Amino acid sequence: MSKVIEKIKEEEDVEKEVKKKRKKSFQTVRGMRDILPKDQPYWQKLRKVIEKTASDYNYDRIDMPVLESREMFERGTGKTTDIVEKEMFKFKTKGGDDVCLRPEGTPSAVRAYLQHGMQSKQKPAKLFYSGQMYRYDRPQEGRYREFFQFGFEAIGEQDAILDAQLIQLAVRVFQSVGLKNISLQLNSIGCKECRPKYNKLLVSYFNNRKKALCMDCKKRLKKNPLRILDCKEEKCIQVVFQAPQTVDHLCDNCRSHFTMLLESLDEIDIPYVINPQLVRGLDYYSKTVFEFFPECGEDETQSALGGGGRYDYLVENLGGPETPGVGFACGMDRIVLEMMKQNTKPYIAPTPKVYMVQLGDLAKKKSLRIFDDLERSGVMVAESFGKKNLKSQLRLANQKKVSIVLILGQREALDETVILKDMESGSQEVITFKKIVEEVKKRLKKSAEIASKKAKKEQEARKKLKKA
Repeated sequence: MSKVIEKIKEEEDVEKEVKKKRKKSFQTVRGMRDILPKDQPYWQKLRKVIEKTASDYNYDRIDMPVLESREMFERGTGKTTDIVEKEMFKFKTKGGDDVCLRPEGTPSAVRAYLQHGMQSKQKPAKLFYSGQMYRYDRPQEGRYREFFQFGFEAIGEQDAILDAQLIQLAVRVFQSVGLKNISLQLNSIGCKECRPKYNKLLVSYFNNRKKALCMDCKKRLKKNPLRILDCKEEKCIQVVFQAPQTVDHLCDNCRSHFTMLLESLDEIDIPYVINPQLVRGLDYYSKTVFEFFPECGEDETQSALGGGGRYDYLVENLGGPETPGVGFACGMDRIVLEMMKQNTKPYIAPTPKVYMVQLGDLAKKKSLRIFDDLERSGVMVAESFGKKNLKSQLRLANQKKVSIVLILGQREALDETVILKDMESGSQEVITFKKIVEEVKKRLKKSAEIASKKAKKEQEARKKLKKA
C-alpha cells in the first residue's frame, strides 16, 4: 500500500514540475531588448532623417550580413582592441567556418567594396548603412549587447574636405532630429610615416610611469601604446594628461591635412575642440579622428553619440590595393535616448481621415474590398474589423477625429451601397460601391481646403494681435 502511495506522489510531483515549466515566462536575453511601439516614433524620425541626409549628400545604401568572418575583424579592427579581444560574439558553424556577429560596420563595408569591384567605379564610393551590431559588453543605460548603428563611408579619396563633409553630415543628422548642444572633439593621430617616431616617445614616457598604469595599459604598452591614451581608468587618465601630444609630432603631410580640415570646419561654422587624448579604440585609424558628445550636467557621465575618422590603410589590410577612406558611425540607441532626454519632437505619422464601420459577415467581406480600393487610391482608412457593436465602432471613429465614416450593414452589402456620414456636419448620404472612392476623395479635398483657409485666418489674426 505504501509503495502505491509513493508512486502516486511521484506522479503528482512530475505533473507539478511539468505544469511549472509550462507556466515559465520567457524574458529577453541579457543585453537584448524590445523596442516597443511607444518608442517607435523617435526611431522612425531618426531613420527618416538618416535616409533624407544620405540622399542629400549622394550616399548609396548598402546592407551587409550580420554574420561575418572573425579573421576580417581581427585584421581590420585590430587583434589587440577591446572589441576583438573581449567583446566579439564568435563561434564556429557546423561546417567549421570561424565567424562572428559583426561588432561594427566599417570592415564589412570595406569588404563589400572589394568583393563587388567598387574600386573600379567612380571615386569616392559613398556608402551608408544602418542595422544591428553585437558586442559582449556590460549592459547599462544606452548600451546593449545588441545595438543599432548607422554609418557613412567615403572610400577612395584622401582629401581632407571629405573629412569635413562627413562631420557636416553628422551634424546635419543631429540637428534634423532636434538635438542641441552637441560638441565635436577631434584630433590627428598621424600616419605610418610619423606615428612610429611618436610611438617611441610615448613608450619612453609611459615606461617611466609604468607603475601608475592599470594592468590593461601595461599590456598595451608592449602591443599598442597609442591606445593607452584612450583608457578610461582614473589613474591612467592622470598619467595620460601630461603625455606627448600627437599634433606636436605630425609629419608635413599630416599637419597640412589637419590644417585643411580645421579651416574647412571654420568655413562652415562648425565649432570643435581639439582633444590631444582622442585616439578612438580601433587600430585602423590614421590622421583624422573625431567624436560627438552631448553636453552633460555636473552629475552626468559623458558618452559619445558616435565618432569616426580616416582609415587610409584598412582596404590594404583586408587584401585590396592601397586606398584611402574616411567614415563615421553613430549609436542609434544613444541618439534616441538623447532625443527623449531633450524632449525633441518624435515622428508624427499621418492619421486616417476615414473610418470604416461594418455590421454582419457579408458586410465584413465587402468592407475588405472597399478598404483596399481606398488605400490603393491613396486614402488612409482606419477600421476595427474585429468589433461587432455599431456603438463601439462609432465611438472609436469619434476618438480618431475622422472626417468621414463609412457604414456598411447587411442591407448595404446586398445593395452594394455604403452610408457616408460627414462627422463635421452630421449629414448622411447613400453612395454606391462604384462611386465611393471618387466621392471620398472629393470630400476630403474640400475639407482640406476649408481647414487651410481657417488656418490662414488664424495666422493673420495672430499677426494683427502682435502688431497691436
